[in-house]
Amino acid sequence: MDVDAAVFDVFGTMTDWRSGVTDALAEVGDRAGLQADWPAVADAWRRRYRPVLHRFLAGELPWRPLDELHRLMLDEVLAEHGLTALGEAERHRLVRAWHRLSPWPDAAPGLELLHETPVLTATLSNGGVGLLTRLTKQAGLRFDCILSAELATSYKPDPQVYRMAAELLQVEPQRLLMVACHPDDLEAAAGAGLRTAYIPRPLEWGPHAEPVDPPAGVDLIADDVIDLARRLAGTGTVNTPVS
Repeated sequence: MDVDAAVFDVFGTMTDWRSGVTDALAEVGDRAGLQADWPAVADAWRRRYRPVLHRFLAGELPWRPLDELHRLMLDEVLAEHGLTALGEAERHRLVRAWHRLSPWPDAAPGLELLHETPVLTATLSNGGVGLLTRLTKQAGLRFDCILSAELATSYKPDPQVYRMAAELLQVEPQRLLMVACHPDDLEAAAGAGLRTAYIPRPLEWGPHAEPVDPPAGVDLIADDVIDLARRLAGTGTVNTPVS
């Protein structure tokens, strides 16, 4: 695949949000003397993500930074799980947990391999610029550039977010590769004219989650970021497009 740049989804594709958020919930809850099914609370928090974004895209909510949306969703989840005893400081710390996620084991070495190629790399996430900068720094993820939907004052899957990335990187959309483990992200990127690569993350929602099939028409399926880097460098196995 001949591309000039690759942009990456971050929550789920490059980082393990579920383990990080679950650990943060358990830590804060234990300090407050609370007990709960913390993985279930983390899942419930994350499941509010797409419905809230679609409310914004439908014009029902004004744009606001993702940290503020995370706080809105957190307040609802804590109320539903009987965890309202958590105060302002605890809730702030939980929102900031999304700034401190651990990377998947292949993410950092894969980016290092890509760094040795002419392909530019950048984030393309709904997380804000500050969030992504802190997250990638502490996780050891070396991107050439931090791009965020915040720069378009919108959220994925809005097509203008993907077009904004191509414009800022000064590459043609068809020479920009969107990399994600989420089919809806890739479908939206393809609709905006980008190339797409699917990386499966079977543990994103835990060990008992149902497998996620790649979207129809994806340009490339890679085992992980290392495999993706080798393919883009022309040293891996044959590309596997989906018809």
